[in-house]
Amino acid sequence: MAEPTYGEFARLVAIMARLRSPGGCPWDRAQSREDLKPYLVEETYEVLDAIESRDPAQLREELGDLLLQVVFHARIAEEEGTFTIEDVARTINEKLIRRHPHVFGDVEARTPGEVLQNWEAIKKEEKRENGQRDPSALDGVPRTLPALLKAYRLGQKAARVGFDWEERRQVEAKVEEEWRELREAVARGEKEEIREEMGDFLFALTNLCRFLEVDPEDALQGANAKFIRRFRALERTAREEGREIHGMTLEEMDALWDRVKAAERGGPPLPFEDRP
Repeated sequence: MAEPTYGEFARLVAIMARLRSPGGCPWDRAQSREDLKPYLVEETYEVLDAIESRDPAQLREELGDLLLQVVFHARIAEEEGTFTIEDVARTINEKLIRRHPHVFGDVEARTPGEVLQNWEAIKKEEKRENGQRDPSALDGVPRTLPALLKAYRLGQKAARVGFDWEERRQVEAKVEEEWRELREAVARGEKEEIREEMGDFLFALTNLCRFLEVDPEDALQGANAKFIRRFRALERTAREEGREIHGMTLEEMDALWDRVKAAERGGPPLPFEDRP
C-alpha cells in the first residue's frame, strides 16, 4: 500500500464547500446542525454494523459516510465564522498530545490502567483551568448515550478513581442482592418500585460485565442477532412444513425452537437447509 498523502481529505473539504455554495446542491444548502443530527447517529451505527461484518470494503465506505458528517458540521461552522475543519483537527491533535505525556513527554505509564488514571487526572485539571466548578469524575459521559452503555461508562469512570469492588465475587453478590430486591418488589406489585429495582438490577449487571471484560452493548447486540436468526429459522421451518406460527400453540413453537437450536449445534438439518 502506498504511503497516504491525505490529499483526498482536502478534496472532500472542497467538495463539501462546493455543495454548500450558492451554486451548489439545494438539499445540502438547506441543512442545519439540527437537521443533520439523525444522520450522524445513523452513520455511527452503520459503522458499528460494518465492524461487526468484518468486511473492510463496507467499513471503508461507512467510515467515509461518517467522516462526511464531521466535514458537513465543520463547514456549517465555517460559514457562521465560528471555526473550521482545520480548527477541529488542531483541537484534537493538541488534546492527544496533552493527554499522552507518556508518549510525548516524560511521564511514565506502563499499563493501560496507568494510562487511564493519568488521562482522568489530566482531564480534571483541564476542567479546572477552563473555570469549571466542582468537576466530577463522572464528567464526559454523554447524556444521550443509550442507557445500557451509559451505565457501563459510569462504572468505568467511578472505578478509575477507586470507587469499585475489589473482586468479581463481590459484584456477583451485588447482582444477586439486586435480583432479590427486584423479586420482592414484583411480589408487592408496586409498579414504580419494580421500575426502580429493575434499573438497579440492570446497573449491577453492567458492572459485572465490566469485571468480566464484556461490553454489555455488544453482548446484547449479539443476543439480539441470535434471537432474530433463530426466530426467522423457526418461521421458515414452520412454512416448509405447511404451517404458520400464528396458528400454532406455544408448545408447538417451543418444539420448533428446540429443533432450530439443535440444528445450529450440529443436529438434524432443518427442512429448508440443503445439508447432507
